[in-house]
Amino acid sequence: MTASIASPIPAGGDFLGHPKGVYVCFFTEMWERFSFYGMKALLLLYLTKYHLFGDGPGLDLLGAYGGLVYCIPVIGGVLADRWLGMRKAVVFGGILLCLGHLGMAFEGHAAVNVGGQVVRDEGALRITYLSLALIIMGVGFLKPNISTIVGKLYADNDPRRDSGFSLFYAGINLGALFASLVCGFLGEVYGWKYGFGAAGIGMLVGLGMFLWGQKYLHGHAEPSAPHTLRERVAGVPREWLIYALAIAGVLPVAWLMWAAGSGAFALGGEVSLALMLMIVVLGVVLLWFAWFTGTRCPPVQRQQMIALMVLIFMALVFFTLYEQTYGSWVTFTDRMLTKDVAPSLVITGGTPLPWSIASLLLAPLSFVVAARMSDRDAASNAPRTLFIAVVALMLVLLVRDCVVLPQTAGSLTYLGALFLVLLAPIFAALWAWLDRRGLDPSKPVKSAWGLVFAGLSFIPLAWAAQQVGMTGQMASVWWLVLAYLVLEIGEMCLSPVGLSAVTQLAVPRVVSLMMGTWFLATAFSETLAALFGKLAAIDVPEGEVMDIAAASAKYAHLFWLMMWIGLGCAVVAFIAAPLLRRMMHGVK
Repeated sequence: MTASIASPIPAGGDFLGHPKGVYVCFFTEMWERFSFYGMKALLLLYLTKYHLFGDGPGLDLLGAYGGLVYCIPVIGGVLADRWLGMRKAVVFGGILLCLGHLGMAFEGHAAVNVGGQVVRDEGALRITYLSLALIIMGVGFLKPNISTIVGKLYADNDPRRDSGFSLFYAGINLGALFASLVCGFLGEVYGWKYGFGAAGIGMLVGLGMFLWGQKYLHGHAEPSAPHTLRERVAGVPREWLIYALAIAGVLPVAWLMWAAGSGAFALGGEVSLALMLMIVVLGVVLLWFAWFTGTRCPPVQRQQMIALMVLIFMALVFFTLYEQTYGSWVTFTDRMLTKDVAPSLVITGGTPLPWSIASLLLAPLSFVVAARMSDRDAASNAPRTLFIAVVALMLVLLVRDCVVLPQTAGSLTYLGALFLVLLAPIFAALWAWLDRRGLDPSKPVKSAWGLVFAGLSFIPLAWAAQQVGMTGQMASVWWLVLAYLVLEIGEMCLSPVGLSAVTQLAVPRVVSLMMGTWFLATAFSETLAALFGKLAAIDVPEGEVMDIAAASAKYAHLFWLMMWIGLGCAVVAFIAAPLLRRMMHGVK
C-alpha cells in the first residue's frame, strides 16, 4: 500500500483570501476552545464555591489539569506523525472531549461545613476527576494536530502564513469569548451543570464541523503510511492498540487529578505528581531534542531547531504570566472588583439568557452555506456578503451580552478573548503592511514585545489592589479591562507568530512533535502560574470575614512580581533577538 498523498490546494479554493480549510480548522478549534475555556472559566470558582476547596488546593488542581492538558499533546503529536495522521487523531480526541465535558455536567451535592469540617460529595468529585482526565487525553490528540493542519494548507514562505495563523488564532479566541459569556454566565447564574453541559454540546458541534469539512483539507490530514495502522502489534491492529492504550491511560490521569486536588503524594510540599510527570516528559523531550539536532540535522536545520526551542521558552514565560487570568485574576475580580462595565444598562430583573448562544450556531452554519455557494460559483460575491453579514450580526449580539448581562468573575474572562478577536485583524493587517515595506519585525523581536506587554498588564491590577487596600471599597472593573487590553496586545505579538514558527522552523518529519513541545511549554506555564498564584491564596475560616487590607496587599505583591518577571525576561529576549534571527536562516 502506498502512502496517502495530499493534493495541492486548488486555485479557486480560497475564501476571503485564505484556503477554505483554514476556516474548517477555525470553526473546529472555535468549538473545542469554547468547550475547554467554558469549563476552565468555571473550574476554580466551582471548586471553591460549590465543593468548598481552599484557594491553595483549588489552584493546585487547576494547575495540574491545565498542565497535563498541554503536556499530553507531545504524545498525541508523536502518534499522529508516526501512524495515525491528523484526521484520525483529531476525531478520536474530539470523542474523548465530548465524553469528558458531558461528565463535568454531573455536579452532585454541594459541600457543607459541619462543625468546622467540610463534607463533600466524594462520588461527584470522582466523576469530576475522571471527566478532567478524559478532557486531558482528548486535547492531547486534538490540539497539536489542528494547528499543524493550518500550516500545511499554505505553501512554504507563503506571505499569508502569519496572517492565516492570526485568523486561526481569532477562531481560538472567538471560542474562548463565547465560552465565558455563555458557559461562565450559565454556570454561576443558572447552575454549574448548565455551564459545563453547554461546553460538552459545543464540542459535539465542533467535531461535526471537522468531519464535514474534510474535503477542504485536501488530504493534508491523512496518515502518511496507512498500511502501518493495520499492522498487528501483540495480536492487535496498531490503530486499535493506540486507542485502547489512550483510554486505559485515562484512569491514571484521573488519579493524578485526585492527588492534586487532595494534596496527596506531594513532593516537597509544592511538587505534585502531575508536575513530576511533566518534568519527566520534559526531560525525555530535551534528551530527544539533543540527540536529534546533534545526529540527524545538518547545521542549518540544527540552528533553526535551536532558535525554535528558544522561542518556545519565551512562550513558556509569557503564558506563566498569562495564566494568572484564570487563577489570581479570577479570585481578585470575584473579591475586590465591581463586575459590570456599564451598570446603568444591566438587566436587573429575572435571569436573562446570553444571545450569543445564537451566534455560536450562526457562525459555522453561515460558513457551511457560504463555502458551498463559493464551490458552485467562485466568482460570486454572495458568499462573502452572507458571511460578513452574519459576522456583523454576531457582533451586535455580542455587544448586547457584554453590556446588559450581569457579569460574574467567571464570565468576565471574556475580556481577554474579546480583545484578541478585535486585535487579530488589526495585527494581521499590521504585519502585512510592515512586510510590504520591509519593516516586519523578526519573530524573536515580536516575541520580546509580547513579554513587555505581558509584564505591563499587571500594573493596572497592582494599582487596583493598592486602591482597595487604602479605601476598603471594591475597585472599578475598568482596571481589569485595561489589564486585559495590554495583555492581549502582547499575546498577538507572541502567540500566533510562535505557532507559525513551529510549522516553518521544525524539521518537516517532526513538526507535530515540535508543536507538542510548544504545548509542553504551555503545560509548565499552567503549573508555574498556579504556584505563583498561591502567593495570593486567601482562605477565610468559617464564620470570619476576609481581611481586605491583608488580602489586597497579597494581590499587589503578586502583581508587581509578575510585572518584573515579564519585563526582565523581555530585556534578555531583545538582546538575544539578532542572534536568533541569524539562526533562522531567512525564515520570516
